Formats: sequence, structure tokens, C-alpha cells
Amino acid sequence: MSDPMVKKMSTVSWSSIFVTVCLVAQIKLLYAACPAIISRAEWNARPSKSIEYLVHQPVPYAFIHHSSGRDCFSKSDCAAVVRGYQDFHIDGRGWDDIGYSFVIGGDGSVYEGRGWDRVGAHTLGYNTVGLGFCLAGDFTNHLPPKVQMDTARQLIDCGVSLGKINSTYTLRGHRDMKPSTDCPGNTLYAEIRTWLHY
Repeated sequence: MSDPMVKKMSTVSWSSIFVTVCLVAQIKLLYAACPAIISRAEWNARPSKSIEYLVHQPVPYAFIHHSSGRDCFSKSDCAAVVRGYQDFHIDGRGWDDIGYSFVIGGDGSVYEGRGWDRVGAHTLGYNTVGLGFCLAGDFTNHLPPKVQMDTARQLIDCGVSLGKINSTYTLRGHRDMKPSTDCPGNTLYAEIRTWLHY
């Protein structure tokens, strides 16, 4: 005859293990959507002149941009391209830093710009209510590589899972908020209009 106390302890132990396994699985699923992000230090960013943090998160908007410059397809090449964006934004436009929240290279690599928590300079009039995701390259006449677009969507999903972007966010291209620009390029713009949340 088995001891009821042993049975009870056994049941509690298995229940605890089951709950722990489920929690670990949920955490893994939550963060599985997040691609690796190359930090500012890793791409050798210049220091920001000043930093302003977003007051309200999660933000209701995610904005898609293209750089209208050359495509890049390796981490070293894309890091150099991102440094060029930062130089242009600081020295050419007089901004405090690179304008974008994140830049996605043609190889699917992600570069931290102003990141999840800082006000960007990507979409005039909407920088305090949205994050700016720039796909490196000019997508007027051709689509970005599939891996680049997939990573952009994965990064936005990551922002939702982290509580940085509202789960009911609105996706827009830069030109939707500023009709005088062609950004994010005609071909990419037609593509993002088929994405969820547009």
C-alpha cells in the first residue's frame, strides 16, 4: 500500500514541473520573434548629441522607410552604410543622431538606430507616436530581398511582444504621412500595403 503523502508530493512535483516547462515555453515563444539586433557599439555609432525618450508606450504606429541609397548585403558593408546614414543625419541635417529606430540590411541584419525607447527623427509629426524601420536600399523599381522584408516584419512583431508597439498598431509607409516624399519607394510601398495592419 503506497503512502498518500508520497502520492501527494509526487503530484505536486509533476504539477510544478509542468507549470515551469509551460512558462519556459511561453517565454521562448515570446522572444523567439525577436531577431538579433546589432547594437550601436557594434556598428560603431557616434554618440547622440541629445536623447529624448518616448513618453507613451506601446506606440500606435510602425513606419516603413527606405534609404533611397545603395543596397547592402553583408554585416560589414551594412554597418558602413548605417554609419553613413548617421553622418548624413547629424552633419547634413543637423539632427541629434541617426533618425531611424532601426535599419534592416539586405542580408536581414538589424542595426539599432535610436532603438525601442527613444524619439526618432523619421516621420515628421509622428516621431513621438511611432517607430521608424528603414530598409537599406532604394526600392523604387525593385523589391528588397525576401529576408530583408521578413526581418522587418519579425522586428515589428518583436516590438509588439516586448510591449513597445501596440498589438493593434497601424502600419504605414513614410509617404502616407508626408505626401511630398516617395519613401519607401514605389515597389516597396505597393508591397507593404498588402501587409497586416496596413
